[in-house]
Amino acid sequence: MQRVYDFLRRHPTGVDAFWALVLLALSLMDLAQETLYKPGWAGVPISLGLALVVALRRKMPERMLVLATLMGIAQMIAGIQIIPGDFAMLVIVYTVAARDSPRWARSLALVGGLLAAPLSQLLWPPDGEVSTTARIFLTIVLAVPFALAWVLGDSIRTRRAYFAQLEERAMRLEREREAQSKVAVAAERARIARELHDVVAHNVSVMVVQADGAAYVLDAAPDQARQALETISTTGRQALAEMRRLLGVLRTGDDPESGEYVPQPDVRQIEDLVEHVRKAGLTVDFKIEGTARPLPSGVELTAYRIVQEALTNTRKHGGPDAGASVRLVYFDDGLGLLVEDDGRGSAHELYEDGGVDGQGHGLIGMRERIGMVGGTLDAGPRPGGGFRISALLPLKSG
Repeated sequence: MQRVYDFLRRHPTGVDAFWALVLLALSLMDLAQETLYKPGWAGVPISLGLALVVALRRKMPERMLVLATLMGIAQMIAGIQIIPGDFAMLVIVYTVAARDSPRWARSLALVGGLLAAPLSQLLWPPDGEVSTTARIFLTIVLAVPFALAWVLGDSIRTRRAYFAQLEERAMRLEREREAQSKVAVAAERARIARELHDVVAHNVSVMVVQADGAAYVLDAAPDQARQALETISTTGRQALAEMRRLLGVLRTGDDPESGEYVPQPDVRQIEDLVEHVRKAGLTVDFKIEGTARPLPSGVELTAYRIVQEALTNTRKHGGPDAGASVRLVYFDDGLGLLVEDDGRGSAHELYEDGGVDGQGHGLIGMRERIGMVGGTLDAGPRPGGGFRISALLPLKSG
């Protein structure tokens, strides 16, 4: 039976044409009984027109409504009483009300349907003595099907519009979710890119400096060369560990226990970072002011990366014998960072453009990180030489 239902839904015009033939046959059979009706041949084209209304009601409902109206007027002029084909008027009233038809068509269907019963009673009153009350009651009874057909069609039209609106809203929400997912993916990729930049820029620069130093003192001071190679080895392992952690975020469908993960850096590891930079040959003065306390993870990671980037820039651009100082200040409502160096530095514009080589993130990456936690950044050359980076990170509740 399901196949039959699917076939009928795929061929609605064929179904309407079948019922149109049934109505036409019934109408012609009634017209042939001249003992009850004596219309002559005028009823045949009217029956054909009403059958056409049923057959094409879905394809052109407004035109079929006009055709049904003309057939009804012709039926009254020809004096043909009610025939089975008049059921087409009820069908077209429902169809026009159920479709998204123009307002004039829906109004014509309602008014025409309600007038059909009174006009038929005026033209063809019941035989015998019938009281006025009975005629009014009969008129109302005959008008009710037309009113119900119009109300039912209008209700179905409203439901269809409501479901269409729900589907459109669901599709819009789906598109919005997809757009939000794409934005989230882009933000995550940008975050990972910043993390990779900080890891590579810091650790690789330390390895390059140590490798150059080892090559320079390899023959003259083997112990210093050995120490530099150990620093390179330690730095490389740290870089690999952090890169595994970052790349592990991008893995999908893998066993979570199969990868190597390390915690994100925090403020407590800044001291280890400073000590590591000192071993690399850069003099760094480190101080903490205020009472240290736990901070939101985003603030701690941002603070660590800013200090790491600042010290990396000092090694790259500070020149020989450059020194730096790092200050962490705990306020009641924020964390202050101050990183200064006394090297020759680089032009402020080069930092803003992405680094001295024009390809790094420089201050742009710092501003993005601080902007994510709602902080402020002030960076630029120091009076008398060197470079200074000052940041304030607000302590937002988790």
